[in-house]
Amino acid sequence: MLHIDNFDLTIVTTSGTDILDLTPAVTEKVLQLDFQGGLLTLFISGSTAALTTIEFERGVINDLRAALERLVPSDLDYEHDKRWQDGNGYSHVRAALLKPSLSIPIVGGRLMLGTWQQIVLLDFDNRPRQRVIRGQIMGIKPSAG
Repeated sequence: MLHIDNFDLTIVTTSGTDILDLTPAVTEKVLQLDFQGGLLTLFISGSTAALTTIEFERGVINDLRAALERLVPSDLDYEHDKRWQDGNGYSHVRAALLKPSLSIPIVGGRLMLGTWQQIVLLDFDNRPRQRVIRGQIMGIKPSAG
């Protein structure tokens, strides 16, 4: 029988480009919900944050942060900033390029992440935020008995 369960993770961020490892919190939720197999979908509401996977170690995180600054510089003139005067036009563009959702298979009760692959939240906004990551698992739970 197919089951669907939902959960939320609330994360407080700072300003700039926060890159935070969500893997332990997501793994804990998956274990608590007790799915044998299925598909986890994660989604972040908001237009200045994104989700992806990466090896979560300082060198790669610094490389990613630098690459994002080269691709979508924070100090350019953005039309959004001219209209709203909030200085976060770059954060909307970065989030649009990286996307707000992520899907990960679950097999044998485990997320099918690679050895060096972690789930990360990227918050690009220029002010602290409280972010809610919504998770949904569709799949099969172990049979009773």
